[in-house]
Amino acid sequence: MRRTIRNGWAVVAAGVASTLVAGVAAAAPAPGASGVGDPYYPYAGNGGYDVSHYDIRLTYQPTTDVLSGTTTILATTTQDLSRFDLDFGLKTNSVLIDGVPATFVSNEGGHGELVVTPARPLAKGRQVTIVVAYSDKPSTVLIEGISTWKKTPDGALAVDEPQSSPWWFPGNDHPTDKATYDVSVEVPDDVVALSNGNLVRQTKNRAGWTRWWWRSTQPQATYLTSLEVGKFELVRSTTPNGQPFITAYDSDLGDSLGAAKASVERTPEINEFLATKFGPYPFEAQGGVVSDGLSFSLENQTRPVYGARNFAFGANTSLIAHENAHQWFGDSVAVGRWSDIWLNEGFATYAQYLWSEHVGEGTADELAQYTYDRIPATDPFWTVLPANPGADKQFDNAVYDRGALTLHALRKTVGDDKFFEILKRWTTLKKGSTGLITEFVALAEQVSHKPLVSLFQTWLYTPTKPAVGPNGPTTTGAFSTTKTLAEPKSFKQIQAAHHQH
Repeated sequence: MRRTIRNGWAVVAAGVASTLVAGVAAAAPAPGASGVGDPYYPYAGNGGYDVSHYDIRLTYQPTTDVLSGTTTILATTTQDLSRFDLDFGLKTNSVLIDGVPATFVSNEGGHGELVVTPARPLAKGRQVTIVVAYSDKPSTVLIEGISTWKKTPDGALAVDEPQSSPWWFPGNDHPTDKATYDVSVEVPDDVVALSNGNLVRQTKNRAGWTRWWWRSTQPQATYLTSLEVGKFELVRSTTPNGQPFITAYDSDLGDSLGAAKASVERTPEINEFLATKFGPYPFEAQGGVVSDGLSFSLENQTRPVYGARNFAFGANTSLIAHENAHQWFGDSVAVGRWSDIWLNEGFATYAQYLWSEHVGEGTADELAQYTYDRIPATDPFWTVLPANPGADKQFDNAVYDRGALTLHALRKTVGDDKFFEILKRWTTLKKGSTGLITEFVALAEQVSHKPLVSLFQTWLYTPTKPAVGPNGPTTTGAFSTTKTLAEPKSFKQIQAAHHQH
């Protein structure tokens, strides 16, 4: 995601329910945790189950902003469950578990928790089918005092980070629980309903309405699952390597339409270049959506969405490189916790350096040195730690720019061959899963055979401007080994509290 001033998610200083002690015989069924233990967002995600698939079947009327339908969740319990939470804020009409009605409480405490109590406890390891029926006006629903649902004159956008799904489908809303998706949305004939993956079909069952069917076959995080409804120009084609390539352009783009198309339609070319640096493109489709209803851009899986303002002055292929680099760093390899956001934004920003170098608009050396030189040591920029910026500064410029400088310093230290081997190894080993900064550092040391902890400590964890710039000393002795990186206190809690794919 490109930096922007945006609505932040309210931070709640609540603890996470303790997990059951392993090995206790005949433990009684217990409630699943109301969060996975993320230090930034205690209510994000849930404990007690793991989702494999979502089937989302909805009808949306833009004139009234009424969204209704069902979400069917296929999940496996990871403990003996007496009850569990789903992250969801809309009014719920019913919940069925394997066809049996369950009791529930909607938007418990205003935290966006749908608390579900099955008729009988669920045994650990059981495969369950959960069907949630609901109807509401998403723009009127507040979770932690905010809404991320974006009503537009001709539709709506379910697009945001770190959370957007609780305003349109129930789920386990944390990147550590990815799943596959079928998204089927019926809308009036004069608008389009867009989502991720492949457009598998369009159907009509009644006059004036069209149903759009989308399928995502690769593991996908909830916040990267998007819905865009509006009067879009839909363009369908195929990439040179045979993948579906679907783009859409808001009807209100005006003079920016040409610049938007001149940028987004180059996505396959840009992804082909990025694949030479990061490894094969990880998904089954490509595309992009440009909307006048957004002030920012976001890396929705297979189909990033771009705010129209980004093309106000002409084509912006650097932004396309940024958001599509996220398909590797952020989407295929998601953050294991939100404090590790550098693994998303630092890498996507560095992809802009690589693209600039590729098209002859400045080398990575030049861009990195310019960024380092133009920000004085007294600037508060240097006090933000990219490796743990805090929830209120999660999308601060330092996460992007100092994050990219970190990668360039790594590249200059280990050399190009080892640097790009590290990136490709990371995207291969972690494909479809999640990663932590400490894991990336360990891999970088393993591949390069160099001590690198001090380098990362200097660039990611130290609240001052590094004394040596990103193009500085490249010898092994430039950085010394230290024992550990500074970790958020709840690091071990997060590993223990959630079963990852």
